[in-house]
Amino acid sequence: MASSSANLWVLLGLGIAGILIMTRKLKKAVKEDFGAFVERLQLLPPPQPAPPKAPHPLTGFSFAVSDIFYIEGYLTGFGHPDWARTHEAASQTASAVSAVVEGGATCVGKTVVTEMAYSFSGENKHYGTPTNPGAPARVPGGPSSGAAVAVAANLVDFSLGMDTVGGVRVPAGFCGIIGFRPSHGAISHAGVIPVCPSLDTIGCFAKDPNVLRQVVHVLLQLQFTGQHNPRQMLIADDCFELIKIPIDRVSQPVIRSMEKLYGRQILKHENLGDYISSKAPTLKAFCSKQINVAAQTSPLRSLAHAMQLLLRHEFTQNHQEWINSVKPSLDPVITAQMQNVQDMSEIEIQKLHSIRDEVRSALNSLLKDDGILVIPTSADPPPKLGGKEILSEDFENRLFCLSSVASMSGCCQVTVPLGYHDKCPVSVSFIARHGGDRFLIDTVQTMYATLQEQADVASKTKSSSNVVSQERSAEIAKEKGNQAFKQRQWQTAINFYTEAIKLNPDSATYYSNRAAAYLELGSFLQAEADCTKAIDLDKKNVKAYLRRGTAREMLGYYKEAIDDFRYALVLEPTNKRASVSAERLKSLFQ
Repeated sequence: MASSSANLWVLLGLGIAGILIMTRKLKKAVKEDFGAFVERLQLLPPPQPAPPKAPHPLTGFSFAVSDIFYIEGYLTGFGHPDWARTHEAASQTASAVSAVVEGGATCVGKTVVTEMAYSFSGENKHYGTPTNPGAPARVPGGPSSGAAVAVAANLVDFSLGMDTVGGVRVPAGFCGIIGFRPSHGAISHAGVIPVCPSLDTIGCFAKDPNVLRQVVHVLLQLQFTGQHNPRQMLIADDCFELIKIPIDRVSQPVIRSMEKLYGRQILKHENLGDYISSKAPTLKAFCSKQINVAAQTSPLRSLAHAMQLLLRHEFTQNHQEWINSVKPSLDPVITAQMQNVQDMSEIEIQKLHSIRDEVRSALNSLLKDDGILVIPTSADPPPKLGGKEILSEDFENRLFCLSSVASMSGCCQVTVPLGYHDKCPVSVSFIARHGGDRFLIDTVQTMYATLQEQADVASKTKSSSNVVSQERSAEIAKEKGNQAFKQRQWQTAINFYTEAIKLNPDSATYYSNRAAAYLELGSFLQAEADCTKAIDLDKKNVKAYLRRGTAREMLGYYKEAIDDFRYALVLEPTNKRASVSAERLKSLFQ
């Protein structure tokens, strides 16, 4: 009896062990691709050209595409099984997919998108929500969630997705990888299901900036040419005020990297909302008509609202007929948005397009050919799976305020990862003018390694709030000094710059700016001393060399003045002031 009982327990133990082993194997099989793919396939590139022609530029790379791209012979699901059920297999392949395949890459599958590529959470009740490799308990972001996860999990070298109001930028930020939204219209949409054509762009994900650069060159049909460095990098202070993690955790790696690579003189601060409002009269009028008081005081909130209205209008125009006909079970977010679509007149729709055109013109004017705008990718860490935070209006407003800048201007934007904060991926975004895609990608490639180094330093450094406060206070004092300088209040400007220097004595800009005010007062010795200190801190500060040259000329140190002007020309060969000053002094005293 005892022996029989013992055998029974052995058999039961073996059975339980077997079940546990099978469960682990099943779990491993289910999560092998992190839930990124809806379908595996293979599109092979053409044979390599015969020597001496160069091999295809993307040879050896694998990639995946969001399930909104047509691939000949395959159904396109658009994030909903009813869409796949009611549509035929594609008769041709999307032009963007064909371009990278012909460029040498191999397509290995289609990836999950949110229902009808609409929600930004990345969740999909039909195909499952892809697991965020960077933060498994958090949403991956969407709509191009599967494409982001496939790259983040090292399943492919790069992937293609749709970015309408953040569909590539947001999941890139949430998953801790690079995401690129090109200039609107730069890449053909042929063979891609539209969401909102006025905002839609074909974006891409990668972990390696070199891979991203090669893919972008193929997609945009760019030739590899010499790079040029940015001459101004604008920190959008009002955008950084939206974020819910320490501002310096995002901004400082960027600022330190800029100082190291280009010198602090290219750094500027901007209130982006106020600037856009001053340059976009239609947005300003639109803002004043908003019922929400908060929207009245926030141009970025109004810009986000205009973007959402345009999205709802064009999404409805494209898909309302199918929804009414098929009556699919839709995500409550989509249903609510559809119910909130108001009948808009042609005049109201035209105003939304006017806002878009004016904002594009404003940013192009601000950034020109050599400027980069720096903003957070998202204001919040990725929300928890199943959490209520992502459904909150405040969360959505903060997210759309940031994503609307590139979406409504059509400018290009890159999301760059900056490590982790509280176990969640952190990122920053760079924006260049519409058409500045090559310049933006080249800048990211140049800065990427330094950004990662500085992000690592920032993540390990527990800066006291007092130090952070001092740096911000110094910037405020400097801006007050700049304002006084513009008003020709030289001594007031000097006082503010002196205050900034006391708070942060390591800024070359503060010394150089004070020197400019000393020059206006005729205090040439003080100006020379400040410029020398600025140059000690930043060997590439062109303005400091120019101002020291001016001070030395007025003091009678002509040879030294000529040397300063000549060195300014080495740093900036097209600087007319340096060229004219050097030639004038040379002709007079040599």
